[in-house]
Amino acid sequence: MAGVNPYIQKPKIQLPIRPYRIKFIVGETKEERIVEVDPAKIPYDRTGNPGSILEIALGNGVEIDHSCGGVCACSTCHVIVHQGLESCSEATDDEMDMVEQARGVTLQSRLACQCVPNGTSELVVVEVPAWNRNLVREDH
Repeated sequence: MAGVNPYIQKPKIQLPIRPYRIKFIVGETKEERIVEVDPAKIPYDRTGNPGSILEIALGNGVEIDHSCGGVCACSTCHVIVHQGLESCSEATDDEMDMVEQARGVTLQSRLACQCVPNGTSELVVVEVPAWNRNLVREDH
C-alpha cells in the first residue's frame, strides 16, 4: 500500500482465490473496460487495500482519482458498485463517514480504496462517475 491511515479501523478483507472480472464504466462517455482479475497477481499496484477496486483499476490502467493516496482519508475514489456488491468486503464506519462526503451517493456507493471483492461473484460492475475524475493533474 502507498500508506496506512492509523486513525481508522482496518476493514476485514478476504482476498479472492479464483479469477473474476471487473467491468469499469468510466466517465461521461460510459466507456466500458473489462479487467480480468488474477488472484496470483495481487497486489497489482501499491495504492489502497490489496485487492481493492482502486488497486486493481490503477494496476490495469483505469484511472480513479485518489487524493489521499488510498488510505480512506477522503472521498475522491467514490465509485458505485452496480453488480457484485455482495462479494465485496463490508464497509467500515470510517469508510461510510468518508462516502457521505462524496457527491451523488447511492446505496451502492463505496470507496474504491477500501472495497475488496472476494471473487465469489464472476462479474463486478463498477461505475467511476464523471465528476470523480481529476482533470487537473500533472502527469509524471
